[in-house]
Amino acid sequence: MTRVYLEIGPKKVFACSLDWPGWCRIDKGEEAAIDRLVDYAPRYRVIAERAGLEFAPGEPEVVTRVRGSQTTDFGVPYEVPDLDLEPLSGAEAERSVALLRAAWELFDETAGVAPEELRKGPRGGGRDRTKIVDHVTDAERAFARMVGVRHRPYKAPGDRDAMRAELAEVLSRPWEPPATTKWPPRYALRRIAWHVIDHLWEIEDRR
Repeated sequence: MTRVYLEIGPKKVFACSLDWPGWCRIDKGEEAAIDRLVDYAPRYRVIAERAGLEFAPGEPEVVTRVRGSQTTDFGVPYEVPDLDLEPLSGAEAERSVALLRAAWELFDETAGVAPEELRKGPRGGGRDRTKIVDHVTDAERAFARMVGVRHRPYKAPGDRDAMRAELAEVLSRPWEPPATTKWPPRYALRRIAWHVIDHLWEIEDRR
């Protein structure tokens, strides 16, 4: 099975895989969100294969639900399920970080060959490539602080990569409760990977 949790907002629902960080999709109801998650399995497989992992998901099985908020409806998986407070083994942490690294690599490669001006949405909205890259970069610094990794605004070309390396090292460690940072590692891995992958797919769809 594919263990899935649902974050249920007032109007929209996120379906997120508990075992494949970043594989999360949103829609207007529970079944629609699960169907959309399944629809994106071929695209997530590219990330898993880059990480050197076999990706053969079974039928999705909802194992828990959490109450969302307006932030959920805005399009961000924001709530921390109780299952994210379970111990995290070193092997599982390293596997999740491999997926995060693969997402970073694919995002950088895709952004590197995408045109600066991306196709606009039906109402003319949407950032162009540089603004998406800057948004992902700035968000990662903020996300890193949630697990105790602090870096000043980047000045040198290698500053972002240094921050990512430190973040990956921290998140590769085994973990047991109680939490000592704002985000437990399981949630941090899922949220950071989701943000990178969501914008990776945005660039792919709009280039």
